[in-house]
Amino acid sequence: MTIQKIQLYQRPSSCLAIFRLLAPIERQLIMNLLWLESAIPTSTMAAWVIREGRKMYEDALGTLGRLHILPTATGKLALNSTFKSAFRQAITGGGTSGSFGVPAPPDDKRTPTDLDTLDAFALERWETILHYMVSSGSGQAPTKPSQGVLFLLQRSGLMANHGSILQITSAGFQFLLHSPHDQLWDLLLQYLRLAEERQMDLVEVLGFIFMLSTMELGREYSTENLSGTQKAMLEDLRDYGLIWQRRPTSRRFNPTRLATTLTSSSPPLPTSTGTSSGPQEGFIILETNYRVYAYTDNALQTAVLNLFVSLKYRFPNLVVGSITRESVKKALMNGISADQIISYLITHAHPQMRKNNPLLPVTVQDQIRLWELERNRLKSQEGYLYTAFASQADYDFVLTYAKELDVVLWENAPKRCFFGSVDGHANIKGFIERRTLGTSS
Repeated sequence: MTIQKIQLYQRPSSCLAIFRLLAPIERQLIMNLLWLESAIPTSTMAAWVIREGRKMYEDALGTLGRLHILPTATGKLALNSTFKSAFRQAITGGGTSGSFGVPAPPDDKRTPTDLDTLDAFALERWETILHYMVSSGSGQAPTKPSQGVLFLLQRSGLMANHGSILQITSAGFQFLLHSPHDQLWDLLLQYLRLAEERQMDLVEVLGFIFMLSTMELGREYSTENLSGTQKAMLEDLRDYGLIWQRRPTSRRFNPTRLATTLTSSSPPLPTSTGTSSGPQEGFIILETNYRVYAYTDNALQTAVLNLFVSLKYRFPNLVVGSITRESVKKALMNGISADQIISYLITHAHPQMRKNNPLLPVTVQDQIRLWELERNRLKSQEGYLYTAFASQADYDFVLTYAKELDVVLWENAPKRCFFGSVDGHANIKGFIERRTLGTSS
């Protein structure tokens, strides 16, 4: 892993992308050391830190050490030489490595791709994934993602097979609670794990992702300088909405806003919020009578609400429904927890709701949790009931044997019966038959 990180640091674009992802104090430490030609004692750097910031400073050193940007367990501080050289090149320019991508030559026969087209493509691809997750394979999603996306959703645990249908899991609903930026990184991290299983070069995979994050939105880039691994990634990244191509075989591509904002604080889509496009502020009002008013005309946000709300009316910019025992039970059956439902309502609460203290009605929160406890009160398990024993001695003898096998799920001594698991039935049945034959003999 250390060797892979050093190889990654040979690319100026990777160093710049990693720098953008670091915390402010970690970036400050790097900039203080970047132009020094020799190491400085750790005591010199520590002297600049006030007492209240000591823990934050030590945590920053630990993070940079794990990334192999700074040395660990030494008395002096100096940036990794490979990282320092490449990062200097990233911020000062120069070099011919094509680390930041090679712009495609001008072509008078082509109409330049405008930003609206790129944004529309990225939004369509991204919301296709989220719509399919929310619809849980019910066929309500407008379009179906590619097989590669479906495989990734399943392998990452965001969706699971129930018969022949993929359904959203508890982890999948938690994924919907995140911002689009966090959602995108969650999927890309899962993609990295999948790439490792496919024995793809992780340095090439991660290097290409970092390269995309440093490219210029609206500019066309050439695929000629990409490695074989990176060219193979183009199809996957198209499915996620990170790049746009006129044709799958095109030798040019455009990074979308989803890609160019990976390592920045800018929104990945111009109208994104929460799970999708829509109003920039919260849009849900919840009353004490369990009635829900959602001020949105976004189909995806409405579909998410439909996971745990019984929808009654739909207007051009308003959806009305109620949280009921049946709607919450349906959500619980899909693996969504009561705390996740409450968290979603809090995250997307209307500004008018945020004036309340507490924000959500306590009675509604408690009832949602009670409905969850009600469902968890009973558990079903297949097995066999053993009863009608001839004597107490026979019952005790067989029960003792079943307990030794650890297959007893329930027992009732006064009625001389017990319930055993399916796995232990063959052994118990054989034991009873042998005892019966022995008694007869």
